[in-house]
Amino acid sequence: MSSYASDPRFPGPDPYAPLRDLPDFPLTSTDFANGDAIPDTYVAPANVSPQLAWSGLPEGTKSIAVTMFDPDAPTASGFWHWAAFNIPATVTELPTGAGLADQPLLGLDETVTLRGDSGIRGYYGPNPPAGHGPHRYLFAIHAVDVDRLDIPADATPTVLGFNLYYHSLARAVYWGWYRND
Repeated sequence: MSSYASDPRFPGPDPYAPLRDLPDFPLTSTDFANGDAIPDTYVAPANVSPQLAWSGLPEGTKSIAVTMFDPDAPTASGFWHWAAFNIPATVTELPTGAGLADQPLLGLDETVTLRGDSGIRGYYGPNPPAGHGPHRYLFAIHAVDVDRLDIPADATPTVLGFNLYYHSLARAVYWGWYRND
């Protein structure tokens, strides 16, 4: 299996290449294998988020953020599918379906889920344009050095990404791909 950053099937850039190198940690899913096709269960319009579990966060981790990004979207800026933060550091798993629209992640009031590029405040599944070829979907878990990122709930995922640049201690990426023929 090739890395999401070097697989020749995908035209988009590695969105993490211009960022600082960070340590990673184990990130898994019981819903699909890393680098494999994402099953139809998790694509739009169903918008059921896959299970993600992590361990081995670095010392000093005070909260978690989760993002899902498509770097192969036919735009100059990719497409944000999911962005949530202020998840307590004690959380080690997002169960299948955790990213429900317009609901606090895991029912925790302190978490914030931003509106992605789809307009949905929650998980928006893969939905590449028909005939555009396969797209990568990068699920990233960020170990954050503060309990709470002070980002307004109406901010964009890009604003979250900017803040994560300065507050991430480590980042793990799990990826899959989807093609809409």
